[in-house]
Amino acid sequence: MEKNIVKYCSPALAGLKTANMFSYRFESVDKLLAELYAANEKLNEKGVFVEILRISEAKALVYVYRKKMLEADLNRKEVQMLLKDFGYQGSRPEKCLERLKGRLLQYECFPHEIGLFLGYPIQDVSGFIQQKGKNYKCRGPWKVYGNESEAKRLFQKLEKCSRVYNQLFAVGRSITQLTVAA
Repeated sequence: MEKNIVKYCSPALAGLKTANMFSYRFESVDKLLAELYAANEKLNEKGVFVEILRISEAKALVYVYRKKMLEADLNRKEVQMLLKDFGYQGSRPEKCLERLKGRLLQYECFPHEIGLFLGYPIQDVSGFIQQKGKNYKCRGPWKVYGNESEAKRLFQKLEKCSRVYNQLFAVGRSITQLTVAA
């Protein structure tokens, strides 16, 4: 679990991004829950939380997020307005995550508002929804409909963070050492 958190969620660990997520294959639910508990034991004190958004037979969608950053993102008026269109009520992270989990169970693919939970710019999330994923300016970890040059700089920064964190983890740095405190 820790190796995957570092591999896919370095920007969230570094505090560069609200959240990241990844698909995780597991042997048993008990082992998965034990790994989740262990990760939270190490990361919660630094303001990072690990949750399962969706689970199937042998695969879990793991969400790694900075609670304070998520709360700030969800409290933005334009974000609340967009989420309201999808049945979200209020801006409390726990309530919004419960609604997101419900929507993930409803649909085979990701509900488009998930980008707001990953720290994507609102212009890019709303642009993706309005344009149905087409007519974007550029793409990286997400499709860009807003500020292309700013997005490209951020994509480079996120990619460098992931590369450096994975190198450091490979030579013995712990996930706790790599996680920036909130």
